[in-house]
Amino acid sequence: MTRKQKRLMAVLGLVGGLGVAAALVLSAFNENLVFFHSPSDVVEKQLPADKRFRIGGLVEQGSVKKDGLNTDFTVTDLRNSVTVRYTGILPDLFREGQGVVANGRLDAQGRFIASEVLAKHDEQYMPPEVAEALKKSGQWNDGQGHKPGQTPERKPGS
Repeated sequence: MTRKQKRLMAVLGLVGGLGVAAALVLSAFNENLVFFHSPSDVVEKQLPADKRFRIGGLVEQGSVKKDGLNTDFTVTDLRNSVTVRYTGILPDLFREGQGVVANGRLDAQGRFIASEVLAKHDEQYMPPEVAEALKKSGQWNDGQGHKPGQTPERKPGS
């Protein structure tokens, strides 16, 4: 092999190695990508059963049922609702009528099996995804005095 051929082989090997590395990175990124869906999206799009995603909305009044560590509740965007089952300890701020985002998958019956539940952290905070879903469904209240996903400024002494 001549020197020129060795250099060409080295460059081709380097380009091939970079291609394999890029493919592995993109594959790992795709596996960890989690999309957000509102309850209306879940009902209308009929998402596949074992696909991981986030669902967000409001916890429907009167829907929370606890049985030991298992909790069943309904998430709504005030247009459609999805039943959620979570096994574990819920955040202290989780309650009916409040915004929530849950990570998980749909089971064969169409129930969302959550692996993680995130609740709001402030009396006026709403996760940005939930606010956008409510806006999309036409249920957003503009008179709330703050932008979705942002905590309003606090007055001194409050």
